[in-house]
Amino acid sequence: MQINKYLLIFITVIFLVTLSFGNVSFAETAKEQVSSRRSQLENELSKLEQEIGHQQAILDSKKAQSQSLERDMAIIDAEIRKSELNIRAREITISKLSEDIKGKETTIVSLNEKIFKEKKSLAQLIKKRNEIDSFSLVEVILSNKNLSDFFEDVDMFTSIKAALSDSFLQIEETKNVTNIQKESLIDKRAAEIELKNIQDREKKKIEQQKAEKKQILSISKGQEAIYQKILKEKQKSAAEIRSELFTLRGSTAISFEKALEYANIVGKRSGVRPALILGVIAEESNLGQNVGTGNWKTDMHPTRDRPIFQEICERLGFDPDMMPVSKKPWYGWGGAMGPAQFIPSTWVMYEDKIAKMTGHNPPNPWDPFDAFTASAMLLADNGATKGTRDAERLAALRYFAGWTNATKSAYAFYGDEVMDLTDMYQKQIDILNQ
Repeated sequence: MQINKYLLIFITVIFLVTLSFGNVSFAETAKEQVSSRRSQLENELSKLEQEIGHQQAILDSKKAQSQSLERDMAIIDAEIRKSELNIRAREITISKLSEDIKGKETTIVSLNEKIFKEKKSLAQLIKKRNEIDSFSLVEVILSNKNLSDFFEDVDMFTSIKAALSDSFLQIEETKNVTNIQKESLIDKRAAEIELKNIQDREKKKIEQQKAEKKQILSISKGQEAIYQKILKEKQKSAAEIRSELFTLRGSTAISFEKALEYANIVGKRSGVRPALILGVIAEESNLGQNVGTGNWKTDMHPTRDRPIFQEICERLGFDPDMMPVSKKPWYGWGGAMGPAQFIPSTWVMYEDKIAKMTGHNPPNPWDPFDAFTASAMLLADNGATKGTRDAERLAALRYFAGWTNATKSAYAFYGDEVMDLTDMYQKQIDILNQ
């Protein structure tokens, strides 16, 4: 067997260089396209967020003014525009994530091609190595090959084989990392799409606001005096406010008077404004289309929450199959309990504190008083006790989306809606306190 060592080295080097750079052009071109599209989307999103901020400034300014026809029309127009911008911003965020996923998929395809080529070459080199190994010492001596050259060839094959094996492992690791990144992006896109589904309520809200504006203009005929008369007639009395039902998800409705009683008690003990507690509980009910429609065996996280849920129900003497929990959304896990919508693994973190504050031991997530207490304590931990509007809004966003996602524009609607509800309840509280 004659082996041209130098020719083999040359071919191997050319092969390795090809593997290293053969796919660069394709991958880099795709990467540049994704980067360009991402940059375009980010620029558009930035402009939208500036416009959303502008509309919010209008809202803040108008809400600080005395109620009038002009002021209320401006607020409705700004809210409609802001909702439309929020919807468009979320669509862009989803598109941006889609572009990221596309880039990861391109990278994975490129890596798979490279792995295939390296496997094929490695097989050929191993075959050559086996051919060398199959020669006996006698065959080597009888051949016209120098013995030292023969062993140099063996060392060379061993080095190449080791190098290719290392390269193969590195590419496999890179592929695994890329797959993990891709799955992460898919999860993010799923979360954004779910939020977009939630924000479909904003589209309905827009239509309601447009209808409200049309009705107001129709009744008032655009005249301030008539509008002020309408406002006075629509003002609720203290008796009406007290008797009004306060809807709770995962529990029976209670009177607003009772809800305020609970909010006042836990507000005083936690340092959180009662109106904010009412706003969060009400918003959780507004979002609760899936609340109470789930099943703990299928909708709840199997290892994180199910065992704890069973323990909670056992302590309370409840049949877990009979207790209402939130349904699993299509991108994650459900299983939130009661009016405050706590998942079991979060609830148990607060059980001792809730029991100490309410005297209920064990505390019950479906009990309104315990739920109000849990909500207030979580809001306090999220920074609501600072008392400023920004701190309260951020605390509400952390309640809904966690600390990591609280500042993302995609979740802003929750904080805005909570604060709108908080303002409404504060007005009602002020009437009751007169």
